[in-house]
Amino acid sequence: MDYSKSGGPKPGQNAPRHAEHNAKGTAKNPFGKGAAKDELLARMKAAAAARGAEADKKG
Repeated sequence: MDYSKSGGPKPGQNAPRHAEHNAKGTAKNPFGKGAAKDELLARMKAAAAARGAEADKKG
């Protein structure tokens, strides 16, 4: 009997197949980087105002 083929498959090693281009902690996406809440709200309000002005022009 060939005992070299006995046993189940080996489990994975929990390693990704490739590195993500936007992984946390890299130069493109450093730790701790994130817009402050007031900046985010200002952007959202500006976008809503722009949408409102655009809707007024259409009809």
